[in-house]
Amino acid sequence: MKIVRYKRESEIIWGVLTGETIETLAAAPFDGIGPGGATVSLGEVELLAPVEPPNVLAIGLNYRQHAAESNMKIPERPLLFIKANTSVIGPGASVVLPKIAPDEVDYEAELCIVIGKEAKNVSEAKALEHVLGYTCSNDVSARDCQLRLDAQWARAKSFDTFCPLGPWIETDLNPDNVEILSRVNGQVMQESNTSDMIFGCAKLISFLSRCLTLLPGTVIMTGTPEGIGFARKPPVFLKPGDTVEIEIAGIGVLKNPVVLET
Repeated sequence: MKIVRYKRESEIIWGVLTGETIETLAAAPFDGIGPGGATVSLGEVELLAPVEPPNVLAIGLNYRQHAAESNMKIPERPLLFIKANTSVIGPGASVVLPKIAPDEVDYEAELCIVIGKEAKNVSEAKALEHVLGYTCSNDVSARDCQLRLDAQWARAKSFDTFCPLGPWIETDLNPDNVEILSRVNGQVMQESNTSDMIFGCAKLISFLSRCLTLLPGTVIMTGTPEGIGFARKPPVFLKPGDTVEIEIAGIGVLKNPVVLET
């Protein structure tokens, strides 16, 4: 099942996408899927980010080959950082290169977990019972802020528009064995499989739930594979006019243009 969000006038509407048709839902899907009766064509609406998360939790160095390209040791436990939820945008919205840090902005293809029901101190065996579904994301990162200018990652990861999500939430997926890739202007930059993740989705949910409550709608970004821009020789950073695509098998393609802040 593909769950979407879109806006009609001032109303935010949830729906279920089948083919090119969206069947509206009576309410947000966290308490169950209740059909609203109306239908609309996908081509008639502008999709929003498929969730408005209370928190965006992200995991660093969670792919073996990415740790290797970064010359970092394999982590012993998940490395948590947090992105501001104000950085979230939807499919088709522009990634904006900030005036104060426009020159070293990087892409990161990531599989996202969307929490469906509250989770606190859950076991790995029960963890996936708390998942609504999965979506694509781009952990956009200002590398100069991350690696040289700041002592931590919060600013580098949290500029407005630095968390594209979408195009929808897929509820039927084996998250630990799907192909994932990124393209910049049609050129494949990252190509991997979530089976290269060091910590799988159930492990991440269980681990995170032991330090904070995972509320419905919480997004967990599960890390990025090798091929990111700053690790390339020479480095590749995003420029105005670029288009970034994140594709995950079984979900779809998240596509966002890149512009300079005005």
